Amino acid sequence: MPRVRIRHATRYTYRKPVGLAQHRLMVRPRDSHDLRLHEATLAVSPPAAATRWAHDVFGNSVCLLDWDPAERTEALEIVSSLDLTHYPAGPALPRATLDPSVEIFPFSYGAEEAPDLAHLAERHLPDPARRVDAWARRFLAQGGQTRTLAMLEAMTRAIKEEFAYEARDAEGTNSPVTTLETGRGACRDFTLLMMEAVRSLGLAARFVTGYLYEAGGAGTVGGGATHAWVAVYVPGAGWVEYDPTNGLVAGQNLIRVGSTRTPEQAVPVGGGYIGEAADFEALAVDVTVQVGEDPPPQEAAPA
Repeated sequence: MPRVRIRHATRYTYRKPVGLAQHRLMVRPRDSHDLRLHEATLAVSPPAAATRWAHDVFGNSVCLLDWDPAERTEALEIVSSLDLTHYPAGPALPRATLDPSVEIFPFSYGAEEAPDLAHLAERHLPDPARRVDAWARRFLAQGGQTRTLAMLEAMTRAIKEEFAYEARDAEGTNSPVTTLETGRGACRDFTLLMMEAVRSLGLAARFVTGYLYEAGGAGTVGGGATHAWVAVYVPGAGWVEYDPTNGLVAGQNLIRVGSTRTPEQAVPVGGGYIGEAADFEALAVDVTVQVGEDPPPQEAAPA
């Protein structure tokens, strides 16, 4: 299984000394059956006066940094370092664990799960001309049965094949309608398009933020920064992850850090400063990912 080491550095510079307002970080993944976190460190300069950890409404691990109100600085650097082992599900696992009752689309969520999924299955953004609906229905079989997982995989790969990827440093996410009109976008734009598309079909979807690594010559795009993809809830298989930017299915090459209802709730590093608008100079983000293999377990020495 891949042993992955990630360094995520965020550096703000200012034209003159400023105070630092509270910053909120979402950079630490949760240890799970598909991800074993060996070490997570956080280096902050200037050091925060108070560092607090909490779980947000979705259960993600978030860090809150506060500085002395009287302190002034011309730069802020936050470096998160992770060492983990990834156990990606791969496409075979969702197919093996899928509830037989939902193999064919459409289907309805069960009475026990439907209340918990309701808001995640609702459309969140306006689409008066129903363009997203029309695009999503391209993937429904005409005159035959639509297999649920095959439909989701086809949608994922269509975005990769039909839209042009462009890295974008500016904040914010384009609406799905804008993405359809322009035929291009960043990973978060493609993720939001697929989220709204599957929601238009009545499926629950979440926005996932994390990191992308390349293994085996995958030819992926979106590295060197944080990455975004979508998780769709399919009974039996659970939250199945799809990366429409790269056409990846079931979490392959993806290190999940947080899952939210909207892109705005998944900002990796957010905060402000105390000063004038003109005081801000630059923001630089650098993400490096190194991939190796876990060493084999050592055999016990013979007695």
